[in-house]
Amino acid sequence: MTGAVAELVAARIERLGPRPLSEVLEVALYEPGAGFYDNGGTAGRRQGDFLTSPEVGPLFGAVVARALDGWWREMGEPDPYLVVEAGAGPGTLARSILSAAPDCAHALRYVLVERSSAQRRRHAERVPIEEPSLVLPPLDADTGEPVPEAPPGPLLTSLAELPRVPGTSTVVLANELLDNLPFDLAERRDGAWHEVRVAHGRPLAAGLHEARVAHGRPLGAGLREVTVPLDDTRADLLDRLVPEPDDGARVPIQAAAGEWLRGALATAGRRGRVVALDYATSSADMAARPMDEWLRTYRSHTRAGGYLEALGEQDVTCEVAVDQLATVRPPTDDRVQHEWLRLWGIDALVEEGKRAWTERAHVGDLAAVAARSRVTEAEALLDPAGLGAFRALEWAS
Repeated sequence: MTGAVAELVAARIERLGPRPLSEVLEVALYEPGAGFYDNGGTAGRRQGDFLTSPEVGPLFGAVVARALDGWWREMGEPDPYLVVEAGAGPGTLARSILSAAPDCAHALRYVLVERSSAQRRRHAERVPIEEPSLVLPPLDADTGEPVPEAPPGPLLTSLAELPRVPGTSTVVLANELLDNLPFDLAERRDGAWHEVRVAHGRPLAAGLHEARVAHGRPLGAGLREVTVPLDDTRADLLDRLVPEPDDGARVPIQAAAGEWLRGALATAGRRGRVVALDYATSSADMAARPMDEWLRTYRSHTRAGGYLEALGEQDVTCEVAVDQLATVRPPTDDRVQHEWLRLWGIDALVEEGKRAWTERAHVGDLAAVAARSRVTEAEALLDPAGLGAFRALEWAS
């Protein structure tokens, strides 16, 4: 094997034995100085490795800005209004939201949360970043409630972890974050669930078995899959969620996504809201499909190799199991993304863009071109075979 990440993984396997896939993915994606996201991997149209809704153009952010206004009004127009974007990447969504000039801007305190230090360094290139002490609302010494703070918003800051401000009702946004959280992998064999772990090229220890299914993709050099019986707690969960699996069926176990949801709900507070937009489905649906349909790798805008190849050099994503998130708390709203975008006015924004283009086409300035681009952006965002098929999951108090 070559590469810093592969060497780290091999060393752990040699020291501790075959490792859970979640541990391998944690290193491959997030290891400081070596993981994919800390080593330059990012979303982006030209230089990125994959394209997310905010990277299609500013239209997506303009729709999110409308949603933020709607939730702000539902909450009684609080000032300060705390919005936390988890998995903010390079800050593209935040920039588009600011450019849309939402009505809540004067009250807005916006926190970009990104665990990759390389990505966080890019935030200040896209939006004005302040010290956290200026952005996070201070608390009244007597009541413990947040108090307004001058200057007026919008104020933005950048953190590595979700903040907690007691007494504050917060909106937590996560666009295509949950699919990137590490997960474990289970395989059905001989009528029981087994865990697929990652081993190195040495003889198998007692109790380990070579995994039966490779799903047509080679593994990384020197790495291989082995299976061990799955513990009773997780096996019982899969038995409930996937009642009649075929032998050889595989399904992810997304404990990290569940833990993230618990933390996000705590951050949202008593009257807040958690909103996650991602490609999502059910555990049973994934168990019925080939693994390489729901576990994908990307590099330079193309599907890359097997999930254990080129560790640290390619993105690894997995569709989100909504039923597993529901064991933490069922979403209060679950709809496909194209419906969610229409709910918050994407069609009106497109019509506005068409009118602006008609009025300014003879000028041909940047404002006219941006207005015209809304049509093509909307086509991509609403595509039922693409981004439009993503799910918008909401947890509201």
